[in-house]
Amino acid sequence: MSRKTIVVVGLGRFGSSVALHLQRMGHEVLGIDQSQDLVDHFAAELTHAVACDSTDEEALRALGLRNFDVGVVAIGNDVEASILTTVLLKEQGVPLVVAKAMSELHGRTLEKVGADRVFYPERDMGARVAHSLLTGSEIDYIELSPEYTILEMEAPPQLEGLTLREANLRARFGISVLALKSGEHINAAPLATDQIKPGDHLVLLGSKEGVRQLERMLQQG
Repeated sequence: MSRKTIVVVGLGRFGSSVALHLQRMGHEVLGIDQSQDLVDHFAAELTHAVACDSTDEEALRALGLRNFDVGVVAIGNDVEASILTTVLLKEQGVPLVVAKAMSELHGRTLEKVGADRVFYPERDMGARVAHSLLTGSEIDYIELSPEYTILEMEAPPQLEGLTLREANLRARFGISVLALKSGEHINAAPLATDQIKPGDHLVLLGSKEGVRQLERMLQQG
């Protein structure tokens, strides 16, 4: 991914985590928060950090946000500020605005006022925990749409030692194996003859129903 300029509004626990990860990935990150203490805390770790009211149109304009590639609205419980900030980022020309939603209604409102993408951290984390409990494996879970999901899971004992052909996840569950991860090595184009080893991680793409069927199989042992 090419280096991007990204503004993250809201440096609470979630927003700061996003900002720091983006910075470590090599992007240029501007962090904005109303709290001077939070700005001071993260100033040394981000490209820039500014104490600012993100609902103040003139204050945002002075930051030159029209030159940024991505805006992340990670404001916590202040729904009004979240919505107004999303509107202002779009009006000031940020091409891709991604906003955190606290509820379905909040999310629909963000979409209506111009958010290009809406995410639900609490709901998504709940899904990760639920899938992890059901499969007995560490899992990362990304909802692509109401029907499809990408998940990364540690290879369950039932699949260890099998080749991808023998595991036959596509025919059994309609699930495609996008990648095999073994330690630091990532096999991004696995073959049917590749073997699933203990400790490997599988990156899978499938329908939610297919994932549920796989989970039931793993629960049954």
